[in-house]
Amino acid sequence: MKTVAYNSFSAAFAVADRVVAGVRGAGTCERGWGGVARVTDVAVAVDRQAGGRLVGVDLARGLAVLGMFAAHLGPLPSNGGVIGFVVELTHGRSSALFAFLAGFSIVLITGRRVPKTGRDRRQAVVRVLIRAGILLVVGTALTALQTPVEVILACYGLYFLLALPLSRWNAARLAALAALGALVSPQIWFPMTDARPGWFDAVDRIDPFAWASGRGDPVGSSGGLIGLLFTGTYPALTWLPFVVAGMAVARLDLADRVIRRRVLALGIALAVVGYGASAVALSLVPGAVRPTGFMNASWSDLTEVQPGWREQLVAAPHSETTLSIVASTGVAMAVLIACVLAVDRWRWVRRMAAPLVAVGAMSLTAYVFHIVAVAVLGFDTLPADSLPALLRISALILLFAYWWARFFARGPLEWLLYRATAVAGRVR
Repeated sequence: MKTVAYNSFSAAFAVADRVVAGVRGAGTCERGWGGVARVTDVAVAVDRQAGGRLVGVDLARGLAVLGMFAAHLGPLPSNGGVIGFVVELTHGRSSALFAFLAGFSIVLITGRRVPKTGRDRRQAVVRVLIRAGILLVVGTALTALQTPVEVILACYGLYFLLALPLSRWNAARLAALAALGALVSPQIWFPMTDARPGWFDAVDRIDPFAWASGRGDPVGSSGGLIGLLFTGTYPALTWLPFVVAGMAVARLDLADRVIRRRVLALGIALAVVGYGASAVALSLVPGAVRPTGFMNASWSDLTEVQPGWREQLVAAPHSETTLSIVASTGVAMAVLIACVLAVDRWRWVRRMAAPLVAVGAMSLTAYVFHIVAVAVLGFDTLPADSLPALLRISALILLFAYWWARFFARGPLEWLLYRATAVAGRVR
């Protein structure tokens, strides 16, 4: 069975290799399925329906998805060189951007500038709850495949549940909570995970998510509630500030150029402060890092830091420190606003980025595809020379998303999610 699936993927990769060279000229279709009129540019079509700023959100989400592809499938950053440097940039920052945009999605569902009220509010809440439940189940199933990839979808579902009560808050309150979370949550996370209290294992043993994701070995499973909340790669305790910050930005009027510039400036400032403060602190504290140098540890996970309180000085991805949260939030804000500005200002960007926008619009489909591809192709450990696999899988999903978006408003899994949440329309 695995051989048949492997051959199918190999054939698809061969098609991707042949087609990628000619994708620049792709973009016209006189008649589609069911007499669909000519669509010359997916992003422009979406732009007419949703407004440039939403196309920018899809573009940012597409970058986050491909960034996670690179982090999961790309060459090891330790290989060095330009490619190693680029892949290192995607580590942690892509998933932080993805979490940041989860906050944006929550606000889009529950009311953008003004929160929904009454019946509309109740229906929106049910939609978020159903979506969160489905993401938890799908994420747990993907984790149970036991690929070397740390799956974020179940965490994503939990973020939706935990952030939903905040969906009535305004931008100022959300921003204040995000800042407070960035400051306080690491101070709770470090001693808690270092001690690993006995009740962690006790909860794992009765947690159905831990049993399912651990395939019969629940204790320590990253897919259990303890893993999702505290001990996993994307612990909600320290990752919710990304989500809340995304909700705060989503509350703003991103059609206002002044607000855009301010958010962009703030994002850049946060990144500079986070990484800069880490670099300075690590250079001033004797013996904080190994002899390989302090500059890497300030933004990269390649350099080891001495255990203990010195770990709090790092801004590297997944270090769960205040400086890391601040810096990654700044990067996410800057990337989002840069995407919004680019698609709004330059038509050629919308045209060139149309496949990436399409991937962002079907991010669930794209993400699930790459996890399943890793499982089917048998990457028990991700190879150091995996650049060809990364390029082929990325090209395949870009081509598929671009083609699919010509005929359908939603991706395959997005359509199923939409149908599942349609029951919310019955809420009175």
